[in-house]
Amino acid sequence: MKVYPFKIPKPENNALIYQEDIELIFYDKLHQHDEIQISFIEKGNGTLLMGDSIFSYEKNDIFVIGSNLPHAFKSDKNVATNSKMLSLFFTETSFGDDFFKLSEFTELDRFFKKSYQGLIVQNKKKEIIEIFKKLKNATKLERFILFLEILKLISKANTKPLSNFIYTKQYSDLEGKKMRNVFDFTIENAHQTIYLKDVANVANMTKNAFCKYFKRRTNKTYISFLTELRIENACKLIQTKEEISIAEIAYKVGFQNISNFNRKFKELKKITPLKYKNL
Repeated sequence: MKVYPFKIPKPENNALIYQEDIELIFYDKLHQHDEIQISFIEKGNGTLLMGDSIFSYEKNDIFVIGSNLPHAFKSDKNVATNSKMLSLFFTETSFGDDFFKLSEFTELDRFFKKSYQGLIVQNKKKEIIEIFKKLKNATKLERFILFLEILKLISKANTKPLSNFIYTKQYSDLEGKKMRNVFDFTIENAHQTIYLKDVANVANMTKNAFCKYFKRRTNKTYISFLTELRIENACKLIQTKEEISIAEIAYKVGFQNISNFNRKFKELKKITPLKYKNL
């Protein structure tokens, strides 16, 4: 079995890193890196794990992932074509310790403060996407200017935070791999019954120790995390518009009864599954 590092290093010789990921499946292992990451999903859809939260992603989504914020892009397995993501990586000190502290960059303070929790851009997407598509063929100087334009647009855009809780201590490599194994096991088995003792075994811990460990690092119980994942999977099934009943969807994603599914769905999405289906 290949052992994947939890903290992913990036090249040190470039202050600003541009990267294209064109794969059937993105690098889907939970990981972190020092750099802030701005990503544009040009093609593809799946699930994004970010800090303590779970989101669906799709074409034209734009995300900002804060420095050392654990995350993973889980591409949907039923997709037959390549997914494509364009990303920029940088730190607050990439261009010098005091570069972004200059008065000329005061309007970017909002961007950096919000980046700690991660965020998804909700408007100004068309302008940002147009700039992203120019990055590949740009010179280093042109790319830097385009990068500043992207920062300016995101700082002025409406955004939504992705992670509600930030674990203030950085994950060690061992801790990161332990959480990665837990998340991978949960994603693979969310459609069926998961007992706490089974997921605790994945983390090589007792059930009680695991529950405390998970809560301390995510600010939520494991059962809450599992429920959120199942509801997110249900949303994807509902959005396919296939002829499948709400009850069938509930059982497909791992709920044992429809009433509990309806209650949890409304609690998390502020709308009933049926109304969500008719949007």
